Amino acid sequence: MSFCKQEGKDRVIFVTEEDQDGPSKVSLPEDDEQPAGLIQPDGEINWACPCLGGMATGPCGVEFREAFTCFHYSSADPKGSDCLEPFRQMSECMSQYPNVYGNKDEKEEMPTEETEKSSDTQQSKEVEAKA
Repeated sequence: MSFCKQEGKDRVIFVTEEDQDGPSKVSLPEDDEQPAGLIQPDGEINWACPCLGGMATGPCGVEFREAFTCFHYSSADPKGSDCLEPFRQMSECMSQYPNVYGNKDEKEEMPTEETEKSSDTQQSKEVEAKA
């Protein structure tokens, strides 16, 4: 016969061999709730969605939410063409925080084969000059 005892906040359950012989009689509650995505079943925007990556709560969160809301509910053709002003405001806000949102003017270039070859050639010439 199995029994249970409480040890502080923990509950310790002891089971017998007979309890383990048959199939489990434990039933877990069904999880009817689907994980919420960006758009909830009622059509509302889920601002807590991890897919937004904190954009809705960052320093330009208000501007982002206004622009995204405008785009989501836009009925213009093409979609979002009536949302230029909120997106402009969001862009202006983001340019004030380059450490958070990046700065398109100061992007580091990825080295290409040509820049790597020229760097190797320059190093070879320096080694030869020292020899």
